[in-house]
Amino acid sequence: MLLHSVTLAVYLLLASSSAQRTVQSCVFSELQPSGLRVNCSSLNLMELPHLPSETTELFVQDNRLTSVPPGKFDRLANLRKVSLSPNPFRCDCSIQYLRYWLLKNRDVVSEEPLCSSPGSVAQNAITDLSDAYFSYCTFPLVHQTSTSGCVYVSYNTIASVMLCCIIILLLWSLILARKSTFTIYVEERHSGFEADSLRSLKPKHRRKLHTELSGLSADSDSSNMELLPQVLETLHKKHNIKIKAN
Repeated sequence: MLLHSVTLAVYLLLASSSAQRTVQSCVFSELQPSGLRVNCSSLNLMELPHLPSETTELFVQDNRLTSVPPGKFDRLANLRKVSLSPNPFRCDCSIQYLRYWLLKNRDVVSEEPLCSSPGSVAQNAITDLSDAYFSYCTFPLVHQTSTSGCVYVSYNTIASVMLCCIIILLLWSLILARKSTFTIYVEERHSGFEADSLRSLKPKHRRKLHTELSGLSADSDSSNMELLPQVLETLHKKHNIKIKAN
């Protein structure tokens, strides 16, 4: 009992030091059989004071609170009753933590806190705000629950990491492609194929076209054979492409 009284006195001292802007400090009262009531109502508070982990009842209505710092209520695992309204809560990106906490702890909140500003959501319940409402925030947060408390993950951070991974993979693929050698095999059976379109011509037209193609082929064979080694060498040196005949 003596140890508990000493602990309570220390908490009172901490609360007084963190509430220097107020006319008077919060009132701490022991509850039976266990627990602690913290009454900070009507103290003109602009921020919450230090709260003992033993707090089971918290009253902070009628102050000037505009938000609750992230993680402020995470240590208060024994809360059974909380009064937050009325307060001039500003429902911008800074209110996300309180919204997530309220959604998980509706049963301990005596009165639903309302937004005071901006005007587009004034007098709306904080828990009525949708996830889409916070899409304009520079760093939207994903709230997850774990054994150690609340974990916040930034969408922007995840997107940046994924983008970097994609860029690295693309660069790696480009390097591999530049170092790779491509070999094209030309089968002998493909060297003298006849176009299907010739079969649809009349016999005399087919003979005429075949004669013209044969003449062109004879004239170009010698020049093509002279250029072929140069073409193959260029493909091999500049593009790592090898052409082999089977």
